[in-house]
Amino acid sequence: MIDKNWSRKAVVYHIYPLSFNDSNNDGMGDLEGIIQKLDYLNDGSENSLGVNTVWLSPIYRSPMADFGYDISDYYDIDPIFGDLASFDKLVSEAHKRGIRMIMDFVPNHTSNQHPWFLESRASRTGSKRDWYIWRDPKPDGSPPNNWLSVFGGPAWTLDDKTGQYYHHSFLPEQPDLNWRNPEVKEEMQKVLHFWLHRKVDGFRTDAVYHLVKDGQFRDDPPNPDYDPGKMEPYSSVLHKYSQGRSETLDNLKSFCEVLGLHPDKFIISEAYIDLPELAKMYRACDNNLHAPINFNLMTIPLMAGEFRNFIDKFDSSLPPEKWPNYVLGNHDRPRVATRLGQDRARLAAMIMLTLRGMPFVYYGDELGMENVDIPEEKMLDPWGKRVPGFGLGRDGERTPMQWDGSKNAGFSRSKPWLPTASNYKVRNIETEMKDPRSMLNLFRRLIHYRKKSPALLEGSYHSIDVAGEVFAYVRQCPAEKLLVVANFSATEQNLSLRSETAQVICNTFMDAEYGKEVDTGKLVLRPYEGYVLSFA
Repeated sequence: MIDKNWSRKAVVYHIYPLSFNDSNNDGMGDLEGIIQKLDYLNDGSENSLGVNTVWLSPIYRSPMADFGYDISDYYDIDPIFGDLASFDKLVSEAHKRGIRMIMDFVPNHTSNQHPWFLESRASRTGSKRDWYIWRDPKPDGSPPNNWLSVFGGPAWTLDDKTGQYYHHSFLPEQPDLNWRNPEVKEEMQKVLHFWLHRKVDGFRTDAVYHLVKDGQFRDDPPNPDYDPGKMEPYSSVLHKYSQGRSETLDNLKSFCEVLGLHPDKFIISEAYIDLPELAKMYRACDNNLHAPINFNLMTIPLMAGEFRNFIDKFDSSLPPEKWPNYVLGNHDRPRVATRLGQDRARLAAMIMLTLRGMPFVYYGDELGMENVDIPEEKMLDPWGKRVPGFGLGRDGERTPMQWDGSKNAGFSRSKPWLPTASNYKVRNIETEMKDPRSMLNLFRRLIHYRKKSPALLEGSYHSIDVAGEVFAYVRQCPAEKLLVVANFSATEQNLSLRSETAQVICNTFMDAEYGKEVDTGKLVLRPYEGYVLSFA
């Protein structure tokens, strides 16, 4: 059945496949392992988590220099994860459970072992030379300009055979494609069609802000606020010319044109940008099949006024046909519970799951999983290894899913590729399912309520004035009115609200009686406590 509005109802669950579930006991997660756990995500009952969309980090064939983000074949699955048959089975089994499947799409760069790049570097006159970005050295032999790699060092590597530098926004093993070449755009559109014909429901576009660079290759200007003692080297310049060029929007539009040929699809794009730039990216496509991912809740201070100010501006900046989205955690940033603590992580989750828009849940955040401390000498992530001393390693938020209290948290019978958390015996799915006050049961309550709530699915949003460090807002449609109140402070808060009778949907500590009637004029919130209330 075609549902062109499914993305407006989506709760997106982000899986890092290497760490979700290992079916063949080689220590690494795989597609069959995900299939085995689909019922946990959604079995059609309220016993499951209840999510209806899954986004997979890359599973394409890859040498794994950046754990799948260095692709050597866009049309195949890496044997670590399985094969095309196992992928097709995953999509089919997910769809049986009402789960949409979103793939990672990595158009900015390939692996240096991709046949396209091997042909490109073979000769200056080869047919695919212009598929990548090549430049002559400066007269002294140094790189063509001062552009930097996100993962440390210059964004240029000299190829001895042809005497030119090639550009890479990330690792030298990840050469950037030349998106000013129409042949590249045409080939990447073919990639989208290939997976759409395999019945995927959409894509998450990686590193979209890096797609197009300045055609004159001008130096990036220095960052006047750079502090070398506190800021990583990449921050030493302002990336005015090496990323974020206006032509990027044209390429986003080309992706939307492909999706428009397939009914019922959606694409989201990764870009760590502020509100004005988000608004521009929302306008890139005319068919409402695209949205840039909004990461701002991960970076703004956890203060009532800061949250209210940003959410009010973001929500009001979008026309009704454009759908907001909110992210608290992902595979590139420390886990929510590590950044905020357990109580504040609950509060942030309640807000994210009750706002107008599409929420993203990173695997394990529904348990309150925390980063695992991995010393630099044991680090696998190339970013942390190449730029030590700044806490940039991402291994800590990519550790195995904690299924139960058995060895290796039930992830694998073999030693996992990354270590499990020391507290996995108490913070795991099996244990939290049995605890009515657990983080997992908070997520389950909110997600399942959201699925049947007209106000949360389609209602308006407006914040209300409340004294103290409290963020309060109303979600409302003709059939339902909800009030969400969240105490951002470490002290008890007495709310100054108009006296009305409301019913408790849930509170963040999951110890308030579901359905109990309360007087909104007498609400008292404990430190970092939030409530969702319904007006009859």
